[in-house]
Amino acid sequence: MTERRKPAQKTTARKTGSVRRKTSAKASPKRWSQQVTRESDALDLKHGVFTLTDPKKIAASLKRSAERSSRRKAGAYRSALSMLTFYINRAGKTLPKTQRDRLQRAKTELKHQFGRD
Repeated sequence: MTERRKPAQKTTARKTGSVRRKTSAKASPKRWSQQVTRESDALDLKHGVFTLTDPKKIAASLKRSAERSSRRKAGAYRSALSMLTFYINRAGKTLPKTQRDRLQRAKTELKHQFGRD
């Protein structure tokens, strides 16, 4: 009996050493969404707007910020809704269900306040 050999496998050379990524001095990579919420070019949000307890107040604050902004690229409704959706999506699983429901109701209220029923 003849013995069969496995074909030699190619190996790839690996680079040694570590690769350093440049990060901005303003925010760490994990906090980029917080920086967007705080320093957005589109809207100047009232501090703590997403922690308000009344969906109508959240919607009214977003509407006021969007209408006053001169830097936004889209319409006021679209900018306000985008910022609200961005906050909900980036909070992910860490957002408590009660707060998530409140923010979802704020979306509906935002539609009513802009007359987009």
